[in-house]
Amino acid sequence: MRNILIVLVIIIFGSCEYERNKQSDKKDENIDSTQLYYNISLDNKMSLRQKQEAINKSLYYAKINDNDTLLAKVLYQKNLVHYSLAEYDSLLLFSDSLINYSKRNNLKSRLAKQFYLKGFYFDEVAHNPDSAFINYNLSKNHFQYLKDSSWVGKNLLQMGIIQKNQGDFFGSKETITEALKYLNKEKDTNYIVSSFNGLATNHRKLLNHEDAIKYYKKALAFSINKADRIVINNNLSATYIDNKNYNEALNLLTELVKDSLLSEKPNEYARVLDNIAYAEWLSGKNESKLKLLVALNIRIKNNDLRGQIASYTHLGEVYSNSNSKKANIYLDSVFILAKKLKNPRAEKDALKQLMELEPYNLKLKNRYVFLQDSLYAQELKVKTQFAKYKYDDKLIQEANLRLEKENAEQKLEVTNQQNKRKLTYAFGGFLFLIFAFSTYILVQRSKRLKQKNKTAKLEATYETESELSRKLHDDFGGKLNYAMLLVQNDSDKLKLLDTLDGLYNQSRDFSREINDVDTGPNFKESLIGMMGNYCKNTKLIVSGSSDLNWSKLSSLSKKTLFKILQELMINMQKHSGASLVSVAFEQSKKTLKVSFMDNGVGASKTDLNFKNGLMNTEKRIEAIGGTIIFESDKGRGFEAQIEIPN
Repeated sequence: MRNILIVLVIIIFGSCEYERNKQSDKKDENIDSTQLYYNISLDNKMSLRQKQEAINKSLYYAKINDNDTLLAKVLYQKNLVHYSLAEYDSLLLFSDSLINYSKRNNLKSRLAKQFYLKGFYFDEVAHNPDSAFINYNLSKNHFQYLKDSSWVGKNLLQMGIIQKNQGDFFGSKETITEALKYLNKEKDTNYIVSSFNGLATNHRKLLNHEDAIKYYKKALAFSINKADRIVINNNLSATYIDNKNYNEALNLLTELVKDSLLSEKPNEYARVLDNIAYAEWLSGKNESKLKLLVALNIRIKNNDLRGQIASYTHLGEVYSNSNSKKANIYLDSVFILAKKLKNPRAEKDALKQLMELEPYNLKLKNRYVFLQDSLYAQELKVKTQFAKYKYDDKLIQEANLRLEKENAEQKLEVTNQQNKRKLTYAFGGFLFLIFAFSTYILVQRSKRLKQKNKTAKLEATYETESELSRKLHDDFGGKLNYAMLLVQNDSDKLKLLDTLDGLYNQSRDFSREINDVDTGPNFKESLIGMMGNYCKNTKLIVSGSSDLNWSKLSSLSKKTLFKILQELMINMQKHSGASLVSVAFEQSKKTLKVSFMDNGVGASKTDLNFKNGLMNTEKRIEAIGGTIIFESDKGRGFEAQIEIPN
């Protein structure tokens, strides 16, 4: 029975594993099929219908596979194919699908590209400048998030061109100038050329002819495309004409008309011819009318409606003085075309010329005033509208940045809290071990220090006792023997009295050295008084003692300080021969610093090492954890820097 169960378990697990492998193989197969048909849709050898068939199959397998990045890539390619086939309803439908899908899955790259494609559709196909501007702006924001400077610049350029075409020349200048900051001089040459050309056109419309000429020349400096150079040179020549530089315009146009590329671009050829004729007429030449008519016929043949407006306008101006009927006919044509193209600015310019031909025609005047007011209102609306778009977008971006910052800070805070808990748990035991080990070390060290301090105190005591013993035996004992000899020899009583007085004073000094130190409230007076007793023939200067909080000093520190300074004063009295002694006190939170100086004979470092009293001071101060540093040279006085704990 047991063997049967084992076999059943093996069969079940085996079948599960087989099923998993089968599903995995199927998934890999779907990915391969998705990529295969996607690649076919990219092949330019295929017709648009073949590309569409391939991308539809790719989308089918991508949906089965449920791969976010792959599905978004396929949807974007499908949108491009719909655009190329002019299937704009399908484009908008799948565009919304891709945008919603990319938002849910935070696919910034796909959002950036899709909003650009959508903006391009509204700009070039639907001719809806507002929607185009909004979508270009959304694309720009996503490319900014991706830190793709070139595409940020391209979107800003498209936005600036829309503003220019809508008459917002100041706003357009600002936007295109911003675009140039993002465009790369090596990779984005064509877009830089378009930017300078756009800036030049804005300046021309604002009648800043010198600036317009400067920017057209900058565009030419970057341009390597012959077709672009023809367009820019044509724009430059028109600006020369506006600025009444007719000779410069004609010199440029005469060279331009020889370009063989113009034979392939009839509209540009017609524009060059029209500009030559107009410049010749303005400069006083009569052969211009035929060229104007040739240019007009080319434009009619190629259905260039905007070009026809320029030709009819120039012909109307040329014939206004010589043949008012013809001028009226040409200007009426401008009037009709301007209405057809919904170009009120061209209609207004035509009306201005017609009013000169018919100064008493109130209908023309009223229409002119109406158009002028409408254009002003429209320009104001456009400027306000685009400024509002940019301002609202700025507010949204700032709000998004604040939200991202807050989210990032919250995530960071959560992560920090988790890390803190992990660190606490991970190192809790380790810290306990360190604490236990440190406690053990400190206890052992404390024992050693206590023993060391005890030894140092004993040594200092023994040294003091030895020094006092030597003084009693050598100094005091010698003088006592001398006094006894004076008594035995019945010497001069005055001499005997002086000797006895000296013995009394010396015994009093011994008493001061041996007696315990008063560490109470009178410690300061006792300390200064002690130093004063050794300075009968020496000037003593004490500074800083009044600023000290003497109560902060421990009894042990007070006793040690007293004994050290006493030893230094004795040393000064016996060996220094100083006329001036300075003692300065300075207190910090943890220590008391004392600077002792005299102007005596000093001593070499070798001599200092052999002075028992000074060695005693070192041992005393080391016993309480303080320091003392001696500085002295023969003939340069003596100095000691003392530092003891409070």
